Amino acid sequence: MTGRWLAGAVVTAMIGAASADAAPPAIAGALLAQASFEALPGWTDDRHDLAFDAFRKGCAARPSLRTALTPPPSLSRICDAALALARPGPAEARAFFERWFRPWLIRPNQGEGFLTGYFEPVFPGSLQPAPGYPVPLYGRPPDLVTLEPGAPRPPALEGLQAAMRLRDGTLSPAPTRQDIDETTVSAAWPVIAWLRDPVDRFVMQVQGSARLSLPDGQVARIAYAGRNGHPYVSLGRLLSQREAIPPAQMTMDRLVARLKADAGWGRALIWNNPSFVFFRLADELDPAEGPIGGAGVPLTPHRSIAADRSLWPYGLPAWLDGEAPTPRRGESEALRRLVIIQDTGSAILGPARFDLFYGSGDEAGFIAGLTRHAVTAHVLWPRTDAP
Repeated sequence: MTGRWLAGAVVTAMIGAASADAAPPAIAGALLAQASFEALPGWTDDRHDLAFDAFRKGCAARPSLRTALTPPPSLSRICDAALALARPGPAEARAFFERWFRPWLIRPNQGEGFLTGYFEPVFPGSLQPAPGYPVPLYGRPPDLVTLEPGAPRPPALEGLQAAMRLRDGTLSPAPTRQDIDETTVSAAWPVIAWLRDPVDRFVMQVQGSARLSLPDGQVARIAYAGRNGHPYVSLGRLLSQREAIPPAQMTMDRLVARLKADAGWGRALIWNNPSFVFFRLADELDPAEGPIGGAGVPLTPHRSIAADRSLWPYGLPAWLDGEAPTPRRGESEALRRLVIIQDTGSAILGPARFDLFYGSGDEAGFIAGLTRHAVTAHVLWPRTDAP
């Protein structure tokens, strides 16, 4: 960590910022350049109060589900100020962010910033074994151990983010997705629910959360509880390559339809992604709130984003400038919005790679599946000289 902050000091000195802790840490593969709020297109037109609500929600003390880069100490002071502020209007919220933060442009050395979308799906499910619900939704195995990114590990666990603790106390690679489907390794694992289709389970695992529509009309909330630690492989990219489908046409709806059209073929394709996610029943969630993100905070539609947790801390605001799809297929609109980093994802890797949470249900899923857009991104880094 010290080396990262020293590197950040070099960037600070280059652009004349006040002190090292006022600048983001240097990131391999990107240049960080201090900017001004006046230079952000559309900055004054956004609903900063909506972003403030999401930011303030993240200031409540909650344990994170997946650790991220340690935030600068000044972010805690800013949270105290946010919690002490009565709910502000758009102009007051904008003044809050301008007072406490400075924008920094993230300029990747190669390519552009890239934005995708995700959502909370709603699928039929049962909390008990029942006819028509053959697919188990597994809870976190009791012997699963999460490995911290960058921590030393034996050669057998290189490249993995989790492992299974054996009876003798040693660690072994967790089963892959295919292992789980084809063998009895999961016989002792808890099952929290049952689904109708394995593709539904796969979509839930990609999105990281879900709502289950139960036979009695009730709704159960499902939250992330861990993963087997194997690398994530994009099936959309794989199918695009295999069947020469232009990437812009490879939507989530198209992938799901292809997987469900031939169950055996679909299962074999899914096995190409060895990553497997475990869940828990989240009865504590308010039905009106979004799912829990990696920061342990309920996500806010259109204001919460996932970022690379090894590069960015949770709770950091960011400004996105680009385009996003509309509910009308084939149409896009300007996206100039203040968002808050409150989640992470196995496929969200890189300094300017973000995933925007769209909400719950089919329409949110439709728009999320179409979101694959270039974006210019600024992170709002805490000021140390705020008045």
